[in-house]
Amino acid sequence: MNSTLIFCLIVPLFLAAVAYLSYLGYRSTRSSKDYLVGGNSVHPFVMAMSYGAAFISTSAIVGFGGMAGVYGLGLLWLPFMNIAVGVLLAFLVFGKRTRRIGQRLDANTFPEFIGLRFQSRWIKVLLAAIIVAFMPIYSGVVLIGGARFLEQTLNVDYNVALLIFAVVISIYVGFGGIKGVMYVDAMLGVVMVLGMLSLLVMTYHEMGGIVSAHQALSDMRPLVPEALAKLGHEGWTSMPRWNSQWSWTLISSLILGVGIGALAQPQLAVRFMTVKSGKQLNRAVLVGSVFILCTAGIAYVVGALANVWFFRHDGVIALQAAGGNADLIIPRFIDRAMPKAFVYIFMLTLLSAAMSTLSSLVHVNGSSLGHDLCRTLSQDKLDSRKITRIGVVLGIIGSIAVAYIFPPGIVARGTAIFFGVCAAAFLPAYFAALYWKRATRIGVWASVVTGSAVSIFGLTFMHISESKALGICKLVTGKDVLFSQFPWPFVDTLCYALPLSAVVLVVVSLCTAAPDKEHINKCFDK
Repeated sequence: MNSTLIFCLIVPLFLAAVAYLSYLGYRSTRSSKDYLVGGNSVHPFVMAMSYGAAFISTSAIVGFGGMAGVYGLGLLWLPFMNIAVGVLLAFLVFGKRTRRIGQRLDANTFPEFIGLRFQSRWIKVLLAAIIVAFMPIYSGVVLIGGARFLEQTLNVDYNVALLIFAVVISIYVGFGGIKGVMYVDAMLGVVMVLGMLSLLVMTYHEMGGIVSAHQALSDMRPLVPEALAKLGHEGWTSMPRWNSQWSWTLISSLILGVGIGALAQPQLAVRFMTVKSGKQLNRAVLVGSVFILCTAGIAYVVGALANVWFFRHDGVIALQAAGGNADLIIPRFIDRAMPKAFVYIFMLTLLSAAMSTLSSLVHVNGSSLGHDLCRTLSQDKLDSRKITRIGVVLGIIGSIAVAYIFPPGIVARGTAIFFGVCAAAFLPAYFAALYWKRATRIGVWASVVTGSAVSIFGLTFMHISESKALGICKLVTGKDVLFSQFPWPFVDTLCYALPLSAVVLVVVSLCTAAPDKEHINKCFDK
């Protein structure tokens, strides 16, 4: 069958399925609770697939897959962190209490959950403001990842691809609410798993089998460019040299930043409040773990193995074949190494990854702006659904703006920034809301402000990747970073912002009056 015909058949069918599931979500959305948390009645399989699809985006497949092409298989520690922390710890330790306490407090969003737990509408406003300010960074890089793939494989103008994504997602998120998002995400998750498994099989077939492919990658160690070897690169099947620039970037930013940051993602935490019981979260653990392994794990293996293919065919490593832009490694490998018909089919995998994550992000951004900010600050009782839909559109506009502004090769780094800021600002408060009865609202205030402020300070003055690009440190001090002594310019801000945020929460809480016992009993008593 002609590949163009395949493309013309599958894309309309794909979009029709998205439209139908979004319509089902719209039909079953009758209240603000339905729109925001699915009426606490979402099936565990749908929840788990939606969670995974929201978690694994084009950022993971295109951005981090490209980074695996640069750093090698050492990046596979990240899927391990994603499963151990982002699924097992998140579902079993954080998820159950989030669901139970959230339903007792009638919380519909992550900022509302923290605000009600600590009896402070201003904490709710603060968290919502942070989400609205930083969420476009992540949603923007997700847009970039999807648009880059379309640009490479279909010769579609990058700007047109961005607008196509934006329009489709704003329509089905705006009307379907969280139910429409989760129904569509579950379908997209299935497409992603099938697409990634097919890519893995075809990659190994193209390279002569599993053993042959990985042996060839190991044998490429002498081909590491001298400039990269000086930074700590020791081959694509080895971790970077310990305490080198690359080891700090790989471990502190890409692995720890994203691995730990997954616990405090607002778009993921809200899904725990969509199921009926804690037992349903138990059932969702296996589905979520397998999903991460079959998507992120495969993307990183394929990204690293792309070096073998490009060297055999072009005599260069993957980063050189991509013109120095890691975001193009996966798209160019698929475009050149795979049959054209498969490229069109795999496009649905990338579309699914982009749409599932972006829909969750703009839904949370919209609910934070509309439900948590505008409705809380307004004297009038505004309709949550209407104001959230306006927030969704504004969130999409912000994401497009970020996608236009960001430089090439930013996808993985932009993701790590967002996850790191969320961890430093939200994670101590989130954990305390679930497990520490003595935590106070003043302690939470101090923790959130400290985590956010230290993260912003680190990005502006300490971490060279961002401080050099922003230029503020250079303008103020005459240097790219405040402290140039190794390894500080390469230590991710999460490494010091998160501990400081946690310490401040504990110290300030112990120095301030204990919270109301009646409220604590309402939250925790069985």
